[in-house]
Amino acid sequence: MTKQILIAEDDMFLRDMMAAALKEHGVDVRLAADGVEAVEEIDKKQPDLLLLDLLMPRKDGFFVLNHIKEKSYTFPVVIISNLSGDLTPQKCFLIGAKDYLVKSDMDEDELWPRIKKFL
Repeated sequence: MTKQILIAEDDMFLRDMMAAALKEHGVDVRLAADGVEAVEEIDKKQPDLLLLDLLMPRKDGFFVLNHIKEKSYTFPVVIISNLSGDLTPQKCFLIGAKDYLVKSDMDEDELWPRIKKFL
């Protein structure tokens, strides 16, 4: 069965780039442009993995992480953010994130090796 990844990212260029890179590995990709859309997509059908930006319009990534925790969803979440510093990743891991990628340090070739272990 084909794995499904939900990308919650407000930057359309980055969202499309990640989607194209992941589709090359045979996964289905769903997209959300903000935290509200992400929660709606998750509640419709839980993905096999969520790539989640933290700074998004309407509702942020922390809202999405808390929603996942409240609903007791168990799929892995990998954060993709430009927020750096020690506290942000620690906070995400405490809420349930499995990995934390800094967007400015990441290229599309690095994405698949970092997330495939969670599928």
